[in-house]
Amino acid sequence: MRQSTTDAGEEYRFTRFRTALLLDDLTFDRNAPAPGDRMPAFDLPTLGGGRFTDADLGRLPVLMVFGSRTCPVTESAGPVLRALHRDFGDRVRFVLVNTREAHPGERFGQPRTAEDKWRHAEELRKHHGVAFEVAVDDLDGGLHRAMSPKPNSAYLLDATGVIRYRAHWANDEQGLRTALAAIAAGGAPARGRSRAMVGPLLRAVGHLPEVVSFAGGRVERDIWLAATPLAVLGRVSRLFRRLPEDRRGIAAAAFTGAVVVLAAAVVAVAS
Repeated sequence: MRQSTTDAGEEYRFTRFRTALLLDDLTFDRNAPAPGDRMPAFDLPTLGGGRFTDADLGRLPVLMVFGSRTCPVTESAGPVLRALHRDFGDRVRFVLVNTREAHPGERFGQPRTAEDKWRHAEELRKHHGVAFEVAVDDLDGGLHRAMSPKPNSAYLLDATGVIRYRAHWANDEQGLRTALAAIAAGGAPARGRSRAMVGPLLRAVGHLPEVVSFAGGRVERDIWLAATPLAVLGRVSRLFRRLPEDRRGIAAAAFTGAVVVLAAAVVAVAS
């Protein structure tokens, strides 16, 4: 893996999460690769010693997922991907591509060398118990940037490298499962993309405390400054520790909404 040599690569490997990054995460660029497009050229090493390359994807369709150890959506997607691999791994090639860290902190920051990037990929694989391939993008995020970088997007490719389905968030199990079933049966997904947004984000909120605990307290401070509503929900989600992490964000949103309505009612009565 080469060292970073470009200004774009330096910007890509940010050290502090900012509002502009959050806004970029929510939309794909107009010219981003989409269903029907061929993948851009890439050739990445995998932790197992192989290669993940557009020139030789193999005979099976490919589910390519981007992710990092400090991404709360990737945290939520881990069980989803393991379940999907268990059900479709004999008919679809699964590849998790390690990217920049979504929320670098003082304890687990942005990789600065090729060796750092490799170690981060190994940590990602170990943490999620990944039984399929893990590829390592270069420091500049060459492939990730070519795809309009999102923290945890997923692409279903046919064996020729054409995108057949795109999911904004890889924890959208229903959307991915439907698309995988279609392509594994030799057909094509009825829908070219997942439009699920709010649900996947709320499922990820409950994983924010774990990310903060792992990467460092600076992560929470950055989120408070860049995305205050998400920080509030993340903090409130701690009240629902008896629930699975994926349900804590939904409970926090419902609780926060109820508090806001109650406060508005009290103000209205008082006035």
